Amino acid sequence: MEKPVTTSAQETALACIDGIQPLLSAWTRTIFDLGETAWREYQSAAWYVDRLKREGFSVEEGSGGMPTAFCAHWTNGDGPTIGMYAEYDAVPGNCQDAATVKQPRAGLSVEAGGHTDPHSGLGIGSLGGLLAAKAAMQQHGIQGTLRFTGEPAEKVRGSKPIHAAKGYYDGLAGMISFHPFYMLPLCNTARWDTHCGAAYSMIYRFICDEPQNWGRASDGAPIPQAHSAVRAPGANDALMMMYMASKALRDSMLTHQGGWSISEAILTAGQATADNLPAGLAEIQYMIRVPTIAMAEQVTAVLDRNAEAAAKMSGCRYERHWVSKSRPGLANHAMARITYEALSTVGPPQWNEEARAIAREVQVNAGGEATENPFIDELERLITPQEAEAVLRRDLPPSQVNSTSDDYTDMSWHAPTSRFYVARPALRSANGHAYPAWVVNALGGIAATIDPMVTCASKTVALTALRLLEDKAARDAAMDEFVKRTGGGAGGSNWIAPLCDYEPPINFRWPEYVTTGRGRDWWIPSSQSSQADRPRGEHHDRP
Repeated sequence: MEKPVTTSAQETALACIDGIQPLLSAWTRTIFDLGETAWREYQSAAWYVDRLKREGFSVEEGSGGMPTAFCAHWTNGDGPTIGMYAEYDAVPGNCQDAATVKQPRAGLSVEAGGHTDPHSGLGIGSLGGLLAAKAAMQQHGIQGTLRFTGEPAEKVRGSKPIHAAKGYYDGLAGMISFHPFYMLPLCNTARWDTHCGAAYSMIYRFICDEPQNWGRASDGAPIPQAHSAVRAPGANDALMMMYMASKALRDSMLTHQGGWSISEAILTAGQATADNLPAGLAEIQYMIRVPTIAMAEQVTAVLDRNAEAAAKMSGCRYERHWVSKSRPGLANHAMARITYEALSTVGPPQWNEEARAIAREVQVNAGGEATENPFIDELERLITPQEAEAVLRRDLPPSQVNSTSDDYTDMSWHAPTSRFYVARPALRSANGHAYPAWVVNALGGIAATIDPMVTCASKTVALTALRLLEDKAARDAAMDEFVKRTGGGAGGSNWIAPLCDYEPPINFRWPEYVTTGRGRDWWIPSSQSSQADRPRGEHHDRP
């Protein structure tokens, strides 16, 4: 495929990114080091808001009722509006320093948050493209508006269904969605037909607030928590029964096809009450990843029955609270072509000898052997959307339209959307050696290894945005396809309306950083903190 000819505005954007590359590198490291997790990305969101205001954007903070979300605009006259976005949430239990050895960031334990995908590079890659497009619009007098949303809690599919339901993606001529990737074949390409599927996530809350009703009243034990009285099982027991019953019944939730999955996380268990009191509160979160909404509803019905049964058996009541209801994705070939042409112009990321030397050091420190070329070969190659689609379809039944999960899909029902991937650094598995998770996390924070991805993504975002702004025929083709696929656009005969009918789930016990008299720490104290706080004489070694 021949590289398309770039316009003067696109050349300006590319030069802009080269000029601010050191800043993009520093900014990526800033978000990486914050490592804030879902719904608790306070400093990360504040950093973006401040940066965008400095760059001349008007910013709505706390958009959609989410404290760590935002929506920014910059306008250069009447014209189309192009959407881009940042994600910046990290993952609990993955705290890793930007180093070639396994070690958490200073003052923290591995249980703290860390960037695995990494969303630190995702957000700054998109931000770089945004700023370059703005610079080109100013210099060349291109009219239009840039919209940039801050999307918290992607790991629990959090913000985008809410933003979608509240109109934040309406009125866009195109939405550009970037994500780091290394899982073949979706590496340095754009999605074609098979976009991500639906995802439902909910919290089941078990509450034991009437334990006196478990047993009969007795003058000998007038209160239910008396040591001589029968005690209600309580919320912890309900949670455990829900957990095990749902595990046992997974084979009966859906048929064994479609690439569906269910995972769970315990958010709260009993508030550490060890007296003769039933646990009053316990919460478990489920994440359901399925190709279709109907499949998600099927699983939800089973989980609801399990929760009801567990509550009855343990003297509790239960509540279900939604975290996410996201729709399956809608393809747009015109947008995929535009974005892949931009990526082809930029070329795939390339890692220099400095990056390779760092990767070899990581190989050795992770128990492997240093190799001449430590990175996976495909990371430095392009693959067309059609070729990637053909590989992706090999393991999927013809009837399956969507696969895997990500909530960018909610954007695709409101505007023509492209989803593209740029390779992030990942090591080849030489001689069958499996690398631990800290390796890929560390490579996502070290400048020499992550910067090529961020730069490539920034340039691709900028070129795609400018193509949509400058080329009316390309823009119209994308919108015409969107209208056709939805049966008339938003509200059309084939359109799936937003599923979000719930408030932002911001008030649950999400893992987070805390500040106490001991200082700032993760909600699970670091080993340094626990050692320092432990009184002498209470440490017991095994015999």
